Amino acid sequence: VQLQASGGGLVQAGDSLRLSCLASGRTFRNYSMGWFRQAPGREREYVTHIIWSGKYYVDSVKGRFTISRDNAKNTVYLQMNSLGPEDTAVYYCAAKGTPYWDRRSPPDYWGRGTLVTVSS
Repeated sequence: VQLQASGGGLVQAGDSLRLSCLASGRTFRNYSMGWFRQAPGREREYVTHIIWSGKYYVDSVKGRFTISRDNAKNTVYLQMNSLGPEDTAVYYCAAKGTPYWDRRSPPDYWGRGTLVTVSS
């Protein structure tokens, strides 16, 4: 599986942005999908994932970010609202080759990141 993230950019605090991640392969619907981010000088952190049974988020983005997927388009989205400077990071799309998501193990596939910069 190859993942291609896009949609990053420079926005102001309070703005919204939608990231997209296009996945290759005909079995996209069988993969669980997620997003991670890495802020300058910090380790990569989990943000959200989506599986058949629901959507899950790190506390810092709950109520502001929404993950969704379109299996017909092999694409997963991350809608980000009420962005703040603390959301500045490189965002990475990730996939697991299973219908469930075990946060104790790393994703099987990573996409190249897309940079989101939020100015205050």
